[in-house]
Amino acid sequence: MSNLPPKIDDLGERTRLVHAGRDPSQQHGFVNTPIYRGSTVLFPTTDDLLNRRGRFTYGTHGTPTTQSLEAAWTQVAGAAGTVLAPSGLAAVTLALMAFLKAGDHLLMTDSVYRPTRIFCEGMLKKFGVETTYYDPLIGAGIADLLRPNTSVVFTEAPGSQSFEMQDIPAIAEVAHGHGAVVIMDNTWATPLFFPPHDRGVDVAIEAGTKYLSGGSDLLLGMVSANERCFATLRKTYDALAMCPGPEDVFLGLRGLRTMALRLREHERQALDMAKWLGDRPEVAQVLHPALETDPGYAIWKRDFKGSSGLFSVVLKPCSDKALAAMLDGLALFGMGFSWGGFESLVVPFDCATYRTATQWRPGGHGLRFHIGLEDLDDLKRDLDAGFARLRDADG
Repeated sequence: MSNLPPKIDDLGERTRLVHAGRDPSQQHGFVNTPIYRGSTVLFPTTDDLLNRRGRFTYGTHGTPTTQSLEAAWTQVAGAAGTVLAPSGLAAVTLALMAFLKAGDHLLMTDSVYRPTRIFCEGMLKKFGVETTYYDPLIGAGIADLLRPNTSVVFTEAPGSQSFEMQDIPAIAEVAHGHGAVVIMDNTWATPLFFPPHDRGVDVAIEAGTKYLSGGSDLLLGMVSANERCFATLRKTYDALAMCPGPEDVFLGLRGLRTMALRLREHERQALDMAKWLGDRPEVAQVLHPALETDPGYAIWKRDFKGSSGLFSVVLKPCSDKALAAMLDGLALFGMGFSWGGFESLVVPFDCATYRTATQWRPGGHGLRFHIGLEDLDDLKRDLDAGFARLRDADG
């Protein structure tokens, strides 16, 4: 038997997460890469300085801490390289700016994360990029919307809030035939449940704020790219110096080591809760692509390896007052605009005011749930009491 360590690509998912991007022999034996803070990097000779010789040349170009997370995420995502950003939205905007220029046309899924939409309608429009929103269920029909100047097709699966499941391989095949770059917001699944670059995605975005962190205590974004696109992505990143803080990167590395375990538990808890909610008399529909009753189930089953802790429901018609009575009295479900942490969350939503290519008419209030790591019986009792308040408020 060889004493050489196995290649990390040959190791299992959980083993890769534990070992990727770290080398204790380079850290005096300490398990974790420490936090490197700094702007100035010193060079040993004039020749080294003038030729920028060295792995690290200035703080905005990276440190050993950022290098560790970039290398680890590249291995996890199956990419050619990764860059980091100070938030998930910053990762989205970085990816879009890397592959769009004045006069270009962007195809954007109508179910996209709303701040991404705001960036398209504000900054991108200001700089001469035209955005067309498309039905997330379009699949290979995206061919009908491609123009000679379409440079990017942006996807997100499942859709933000409304959870439509996109046929990413079909969209990617058509877009690549046109020469367009396929970008995907893959925050819901992470590369553990949807390996984006194996499914035809050129540039994948994840908000490390969510499941990489697991603790609701950092802001971080990752953008990984294939061989075709990484050089362009890295050049844009260096030009913008969009670097996250070292403490957040360190926390991201720490979260990486346990992400697989946490994600599987979020998945298990969310599926149980989704089925429980589906049996509630107050609930009209559960929007969760891993349920066999969901319209996107077949695509999810084909392309995904799992589901996370985030899903939505549509309630049967009730008053705003009744909904507030339900939500305001919850003891264990917090109300906040994030997810992926250890705690359970719920937020009401309504996509109707900002959809343009599709219509959102569910017939009742929408609620997005993130199911955390609490005991499910406690969470169900909290919601059961909430539904009782909803019924009482509507008489």
